[in-house]
Amino acid sequence: MEETTQTAIEPAKRGRGRLKGFRMTQEHRDKIAKSNILYKLIKCAEGVEEMSPTQASVGVALLKKVLPDLQSVEVAGDPDNPLEVVTRVELVGVKSGENSKD
Repeated sequence: MEETTQTAIEPAKRGRGRLKGFRMTQEHRDKIAKSNILYKLIKCAEGVEEMSPTQASVGVALLKKVLPDLQSVEVAGDPDNPLEVVTRVELVGVKSGENSKD
């Protein structure tokens, strides 16, 4: 019996999805980021351009590959030792002659 191996090139043989451990290259991420996908999705949401549901779904899926997911973060402290937020603005003087563009 002949043994077949699954590769990224033969999706029909392995079914839907990618092989376990697949990672998109940075080159692909950069191409997606530089494309007009986000612009097109915004125009569609504004009603300026039309997209099929499939186009919109694919656009969102590609954006998820390059944009980080937003998540809520809660910072909590110990009730006996509460967190203290200190905000300070400090003015720093510049000596005459420094940062001159001459």
